[in-house]
Amino acid sequence: MLRGTKIVATIGPASSDLDTLVKMLKAGVNVVRLNFSHGKAQDHIDRANLVRQAAAQCGFEVAIMADMQGPKIRIGKFENSKIELAKGDRFILDADCPLGNQERVGLDYKNLPRDVKKDDVLLLNDGLIVLIVEKVVGNEIHTITKIGGELSNNKGINRQGGGLTAPALTAKDMEDIKTAMSFQADYLAISFPKNATDMEMARQLANIAGEPYGHKPMLIAKIERAEAIPALQEILDASDGIMVARGDLAVEVGNAAVPALQKHMIKVARDSNKLAITATQMMESMIVNAVPTRAEVSDVANAVLDGTDAVMLSAETASGKYPIETVETMAAICVEAEKFQECKLDADFLNLQFTRIDQSIAYGALFTAHHLRVQAIAALTESGSTALWMSRQSIDVPLFALTPSVATQRKAALYRNVQTFNLPYSADRDFALKEAEKLLIAKGAVKKGDLIVATWGEQMGKVGGTNAMRIVKVGE
Repeated sequence: MLRGTKIVATIGPASSDLDTLVKMLKAGVNVVRLNFSHGKAQDHIDRANLVRQAAAQCGFEVAIMADMQGPKIRIGKFENSKIELAKGDRFILDADCPLGNQERVGLDYKNLPRDVKKDDVLLLNDGLIVLIVEKVVGNEIHTITKIGGELSNNKGINRQGGGLTAPALTAKDMEDIKTAMSFQADYLAISFPKNATDMEMARQLANIAGEPYGHKPMLIAKIERAEAIPALQEILDASDGIMVARGDLAVEVGNAAVPALQKHMIKVARDSNKLAITATQMMESMIVNAVPTRAEVSDVANAVLDGTDAVMLSAETASGKYPIETVETMAAICVEAEKFQECKLDADFLNLQFTRIDQSIAYGALFTAHHLRVQAIAALTESGSTALWMSRQSIDVPLFALTPSVATQRKAALYRNVQTFNLPYSADRDFALKEAEKLLIAKGAVKKGDLIVATWGEQMGKVGGTNAMRIVKVGE
């Protein structure tokens, strides 16, 4: 059975050799994530080259996602690397402190004292330590420990309910975008956007940086701030997709709110013809264990049933002991969960209005394929937009994006239910359709006598020009 849900895997020390990476791609990785929070520019360039080399060895294209670090809202370092806080302890977050001790620690984000007030709740180290603001004196935030524990260097800070003013794009991010465009990253993931403006600025920077290479990446907004939730639609409208980044988001809105928000965000993304990635701690125990917990299996399966385009692995593949086994396990869970996905095309199409001809053709192909029970849908596409629209609906007919564009192949690697193949450009429609048939037969997707639905543009090769559909009996 073809797996529709895609897998995003982060590479790091555990997966940065060619042999391991090839095995991970063969196990099911569709998108490789480069985490710009770690490493130097050259490290990411080298890894991107390694990904392309591994994909060539495997014989298929994968996408590269460059994940920007975003603002460092963190404490500084301690004299002895860490301290222990107990409930009731007074502790100062001091923007001017060069090296921390038991009484105080510095701040990477110097404006934090301007963002907080008395009685605010500050959550450190992913919410494991909770501090209540007693008062703010100049550059010092005086707090009382509500929940204590070990606090070590450079741990993150969140304010309960959100509201920190740090910009989504830092000077480092702007340089990192240039680096990502130098190797034509297919996706840019933007950390901590608050509104559409953050994403619009990121797109402008990416397009400028990509111009010398003739490249425009797709943008993913990481939803991890509380204030991004009410602005979700405008952020989606300015992006190509979202990442449900459950770590920082859970700290700001509370763990209990996240599962329902995840379902809501995935639905809104699909309804808006955008992509959705579900991330953070999906297979966390497999960093050190060869098998996942039952709860992790259910978590991945539920994200699949929610309709996510992709599920993501972070430390599990970047630094864990079992990167290949983790991918294999996640792929198997996705396949099993997809057996129970509901196809509700008739209901979904009620009262649906189309704004573009190519969108109408995409949905018409889905409707026809569903009711005629064809073997496959073949979208001959330049930009991949027809395949993207098709992938927004749940259907048990395989979708194939056939394109002459390698960039489109790579980007479509993230689209749920879409498999991509390279089909050389031809201005002759009938020749192109015959070549598409041959390609699908060669790939084992169809056989002679099968029915397929094909879509294409009468002006072959024109971006956004899909305006025709045909039901084809293979071999006739």
